[in-house]
Amino acid sequence: MLKQKLNQKLLQKLSPQQIQLMKLLQIPAVSLEQRVKEEMEVNPALEENNFEDEAETDPYGESERSARDETPAKEGDNDEITESEPEEPEIDPRDEIDLDMYLDTDDEVAGYKLRDNSYGDLDDENKSIPIAVVDTFHEHLMQQLGMVGLSEHEAVVATQLIGSIDDDGYLRRELEAVVDDLSFSQNIPTNIQELEYLLKVIHSFEPAGVGARNLQECLLLQIRRKNHKESHKSPALELAEDILENHFDEFAKKHYDKLKKSLSASNDLLREAVEEILKLNPKPGNTYVNNSKPEHYVIPDFIVNNNSGKLELSLNSRNAPDLRISDTYKDMLKEYSVTKKKTKKQKEAVLFIKQKIDSAKWFIDAIKQRQQTMLKTMNAILDYQYDYFVSGDDVRLRPMILKDIAEITGLDISTVSRVSNSKYVQTEFGTFKLKSFFSESLQTDSGEEVSTREVKKILSNLIEKENKRKPLSDQKLTEALVGQGYNIARRTVAKYREQMNIPVARLRKQL
Repeated sequence: MLKQKLNQKLLQKLSPQQIQLMKLLQIPAVSLEQRVKEEMEVNPALEENNFEDEAETDPYGESERSARDETPAKEGDNDEITESEPEEPEIDPRDEIDLDMYLDTDDEVAGYKLRDNSYGDLDDENKSIPIAVVDTFHEHLMQQLGMVGLSEHEAVVATQLIGSIDDDGYLRRELEAVVDDLSFSQNIPTNIQELEYLLKVIHSFEPAGVGARNLQECLLLQIRRKNHKESHKSPALELAEDILENHFDEFAKKHYDKLKKSLSASNDLLREAVEEILKLNPKPGNTYVNNSKPEHYVIPDFIVNNNSGKLELSLNSRNAPDLRISDTYKDMLKEYSVTKKKTKKQKEAVLFIKQKIDSAKWFIDAIKQRQQTMLKTMNAILDYQYDYFVSGDDVRLRPMILKDIAEITGLDISTVSRVSNSKYVQTEFGTFKLKSFFSESLQTDSGEEVSTREVKKILSNLIEKENKRKPLSDQKLTEALVGQGYNIARRTVAKYREQMNIPVARLRKQL
């Protein structure tokens, strides 16, 4: 049975403008430029504010326009228009659109648009990044294949092998699978023996180690070629080849004591052999792959300058795009407002223009709010971490979480998170991710709270100064930190060490 009833509910809904602001807040400066271009493509009422264009005269000129307007119409022109386009009925005056707020000529100009052109070094920055045109890794291999002198059949099979090599330079695909690929996709018969022969041909290509099926084979190919080029036999290279061929597992796990017993080698000779192995490239293909891809540069969102102890904060120029409402659309509204006889088509066009102008105003306001929110948040971080930004010493960092900045700025924690995420700040000590300044606290014996980043810095210094022949274990590192007054557990030390990409003590051991 259907029933009707009234019910009151209290709901929290975000307006389209608030959603737009949140999306703009979380993107960095490098993405904001693309976002502005996308908005300008879908909204013709939004355009860049080019002051040089405003100074230019009308391309037709005032005299030419007036002459064009005063040119008498040819006889019969009005008759043709009347016959082809019948007059539309006028709209009811009560249905007219209020355009007062859109015809206001006193547009506000944002403060960032009034600054001098010589402000900062980023106004003249080159926003285009040149990309070098070089041969890719696989193209380099194919060029060498053309100089070997294989038969047509062997060249096709070798091309399939080269295509199966990944960007690191390894052939991780099974040879049986390559045989099947050639049989089913190209109807070319082959076998494992032929593939093994052609793979040895590829092993002779540059860079050394290309086409290896695992790390051991890759290093062996390199050390053998290096040993072959030597005019006289090198004991260190011969020992290095023996280690890679017969004792690779012990070497990978750095069981140097077992290696000395198995090889009956002295410490000096073993050290030289290990140094020769460490000079080899475990990923030979990267030499060419990195050059064939454009590099991605970090573009800071904030710039902090230290002026005799006074920190000066500025936004990257890409965070302040010069935008305005198109004058063409404003003129169309003015023409409509002074027109006495208004038709339905004109009203529909004006409604469309109003919608686009409203959307453009919302976008410009969202950009302004984004700048204000970012500056407000970054200023709070500067005040909170003043000692660090003046000295650049990680030990001077205070424990800081999102809630601390949210309480200072009066913003929501989610807003502070959006501002700090994926943003970079440029200082005189380098460019850092804004998120890296947020850290949990750790209590010392004296009851003082210190930043976990400070603990990581001290932990890194302890590992850097350790005896590499007897590196400190996680337990020893914990005892050293506790001895300096930091209450920390061994598992926490292990977690911090892994976050800094530092291996365990056994893998840090050196001869």
